[in-house]
Amino acid sequence: MGEARRRRLAGQSAHLQAMAVDTPGGRIHVQWDHDASATPNAQLTFFAEFLAATGIYESWVSSCPLTYISPNAPSKRDVLGTWLLAILAGHNRYAHITGLRNDAVSPQILGMNKIISEDALRRALARMSADQGSAWLCPQLLGSVQSALSTPWILDIDTTIKPLYGKQDGAQVSYNPHKPGRPSHALHTYWVGNLRLVLDVVVSPGKEHSAGKARPGLMGVLDKLEPQQRPVLVRGDCGFGNEPFIAELEERGQPYLFKLRQTAGVKKLLARQFARADWSTPGPSDQGWSAVEDTLKLSGWDKSRRVVILRRAVKTDLALSRKTQDQQIELLMPDQDVQAWEYAVLVTSSTYPLEVFGQLYRDRADCENGFDELKNQWGWGGFTTQDIERCQASARAVALVYNWWSWYCRAAQPGARMEAITSRALLLAGVGRAVKHAGQTTLYLTPMHAAKDKLMALLANVRAALGHVRAVAEQLPSTNSWTTFLNYVVAKIIRPLPPWIPPAQLMGAG
Repeated sequence: MGEARRRRLAGQSAHLQAMAVDTPGGRIHVQWDHDASATPNAQLTFFAEFLAATGIYESWVSSCPLTYISPNAPSKRDVLGTWLLAILAGHNRYAHITGLRNDAVSPQILGMNKIISEDALRRALARMSADQGSAWLCPQLLGSVQSALSTPWILDIDTTIKPLYGKQDGAQVSYNPHKPGRPSHALHTYWVGNLRLVLDVVVSPGKEHSAGKARPGLMGVLDKLEPQQRPVLVRGDCGFGNEPFIAELEERGQPYLFKLRQTAGVKKLLARQFARADWSTPGPSDQGWSAVEDTLKLSGWDKSRRVVILRRAVKTDLALSRKTQDQQIELLMPDQDVQAWEYAVLVTSSTYPLEVFGQLYRDRADCENGFDELKNQWGWGGFTTQDIERCQASARAVALVYNWWSWYCRAAQPGARMEAITSRALLLAGVGRAVKHAGQTTLYLTPMHAAKDKLMALLANVRAALGHVRAVAEQLPSTNSWTTFLNYVVAKIIRPLPPWIPPAQLMGAG
């Protein structure tokens, strides 16, 4: 660099250190402070306390197979800490990591030396093979949920499509409802129903979106669970209600609930059932749906199975149209003697009573809310590389951090779920300035959220949960801190029923 240019840049830098800026509120004197230890996510401190007290972060870092030989290479803790911070910040591209590079507080909170560059993170993930990544992340992902599966729960299985915009491995043009003709990956996901926690996610090429491609991942998850932790039901849409999928679950003695496609055999069943007089009467919570049950043996099945038929009258104004022989559109207006129905046919091996199946299947729609949150509020819609192996590792890492954050928010507010779009602004964001004196670091935190009182109450709930974990660990050092934490939160979610009092005592008290 020439001397003239160096003097010019030095003059520009000095000019930018102090300036007067005229604003609608008057003149503001601005000075740049490049050396201050500040962060826009100061409440990361409390989340880091949660990670440390439960031991999950240290387990994640220590079990990572990433190794370096060069003394100039970043440490494993710097790589994983940068990855965690990017996911928590809601990033969906590696390039967004540049926005974290000057955060001088977050690395200290997570025990890092520095936040590495986006290229360093990409290269680090490329050092792990697909088998190494799976052997590392799958147990971590399942372990983030497994200890809470002692209560009855439902396993939801579904697939979402991730559109791609480059020449990545597995970028194939296939089923893509939102962007037809766009290459994509298929993400087969296995959920803890209603809690929206991810047990595993398998990234496949775009053409491998069928139920047959999702079956090995499901069986792998079931095989890793203890018998007492198995779901009471495996639930899915019409893509999974086929003979190979159902037969393998029946061999394992695993109850299931799937929707059936409207095949010729199913339509014949409907024609017989609609004339029955024993349809159930819809209750207040059934949303107008009534039900009957029967047995059905389709042409591709080797035996008859229990089916549940649901129907609901269409009450809105209805108009039908059809094409005539000369390709004109003919409008048909139903008269008063015609009743339109919407219906669904479910196949199941469970012994639940008939009246619960409508709500059981409607609850499956909660998967779509989980997909929306993970793709639009976390990083499933991005973190894409040329090779599918890093896409797979990123999908599992995002799901893992998503599970951690979900448990953290449930400790803060056990009665309801908090989505990232609101919870991160409340429980993560905040201006923080770190000051070091006499070997001690003090973080001055300024919350920017209007709900300050609610924030303090939520943080008090989290710290109460962590206090319980520490107290149990002090008395019983051999206990698992993460299991203790999950048991505490689950007990808060599932409130115990009041003690049963015999009717005679109640009458006597009255």
